[in-house]
Amino acid sequence: MMEITASMVKELREKTDAPMMECKKALAEAGGNLDKAGEILRVRLGNKASRAASRIAAEGIVAAHIADDGGTGALVEVNCETDFVAKNEEFRAFAGALAKLVALQNPADAAALSQLPLKGTTVDETRRALVGKIGENIAVRRFVRMVARGRLANYIHGGSRIGVLVDVAGGDDALARDLAMHIAASKPVALSAAEVPDALVQKEREIAAAKAAESGKPAGIVEKMVEGAVQKFLREVTLLGQPFVKNDKQSVEQLLKSRNAAVAGFALYVVGEGLEKKKDDFASEVRAQVSRAM
Repeated sequence: MMEITASMVKELREKTDAPMMECKKALAEAGGNLDKAGEILRVRLGNKASRAASRIAAEGIVAAHIADDGGTGALVEVNCETDFVAKNEEFRAFAGALAKLVALQNPADAAALSQLPLKGTTVDETRRALVGKIGENIAVRRFVRMVARGRLANYIHGGSRIGVLVDVAGGDDALARDLAMHIAASKPVALSAAEVPDALVQKEREIAAAKAAESGKPAGIVEKMVEGAVQKFLREVTLLGQPFVKNDKQSVEQLLKSRNAAVAGFALYVVGEGLEKKKDDFASEVRAQVSRAM
């Protein structure tokens, strides 16, 4: 039987907010697998164990740019090692310049972006010079470019740790801005239920089924409980299904219909989201990225 160490319990507790003994029991049941233990806790404790999604350890910023004609826009995530550097004006200016380049030049990928001209040299040479000046590793993690079908709006929040770009057909500038702010606050994973990844829905269904099975109710009731839980989950994670942040009596879909508008698409970046930590911390990951690029 695998030994459950205090550090493992601490990591799971920080990830889930679950009581220490519950974490220890879940880890024992999961054979020390943190991800599996987290799912066990979600079954036992409900949504309390899912709070880890908002706890991002990585540092850096998200920068946005919308072209003067409003036809194109971009989001860029640039990573660094410390929060101190994330507040550095030169670092922030570099990220802003990259967002503008992506919007205007439409690079195919990060490699193409690194070779675009910037300040009389290239993006990558500028990055290297900034690394040398600041004394901390910097990596361009990801970017997205959007061509407007309606009007573009962006919103940057939380010290530039959250960035949103949204394309709204119909309505007005104020509505587009409100929707960008809503996305930053509510963090939908997709526009509608049909666009939620199947794997994510299936995982939620399995968790709901395990939780419902513990109720001891008849199979028919359990099935309805599972379906109800899945539908609730889909409302929570889709933009159209979420209650609007400025009026929780109205869904975003209802708001859009009342304004004769529609969301053509959106992008949401949260600094560090989705990074695989494994045994390396984020600073080590950034150093590895930069070493490969240098």
